[in-house]
Amino acid sequence: MIIAWGASLAGVLIWARRDTAEPSSAIVVLGAAQYLGRPSPVLRARLDHAIELWRRGLAPRIIFTGGFGDHDTTSEAAVAQRYAIDHGVPARAILIENVGRSTIESLRRVALLMDGEPSREVILVSDPFHMLRLTVLARRYGLLPHTSPTKTSPISSNIREFWRYALAESVKVPIALLLQRSE
Repeated sequence: MIIAWGASLAGVLIWARRDTAEPSSAIVVLGAAQYLGRPSPVLRARLDHAIELWRRGLAPRIIFTGGFGDHDTTSEAAVAQRYAIDHGVPARAILIENVGRSTIESLRRVALLMDGEPSREVILVSDPFHMLRLTVLARRYGLLPHTSPTKTSPISSNIREFWRYALAESVKVPIALLLQRSE
């Protein structure tokens, strides 16, 4: 059991350092908190990173995910969309998935948005600790993921926070793998 957990933690740490972005159909940005219509520092870091990937021409569109939190009047995805438009991304290059309230729900809905696309290759953008589980879940729904973790998130720059999230992910990854086998 300890060996399996250690392997999972090692996987999380290895995937956190990998940036495999290459030309794809879409850049998928995982949601994070928004405050009264403004992106949190974590969400803003993800958005800035995704916009830079889009400007480099790695994908023709960006898909923002993230539903409504308790008592929210707008979704994380809508806040992300507004931010991207304000930073030069045309509205026609943006899709939003604003129903999912978890990583798994968001990626399932992204896969539905991608139905009928000639390519299901996507670049996943989130915090580094999140990359391995995102890859597992994206593959579950038939997406062909590349990862591009943001390095400027406040979580990444705070060693204590990074380890807290990395340790949590090291438990979530095996669960995601087990759930995949049972579906």
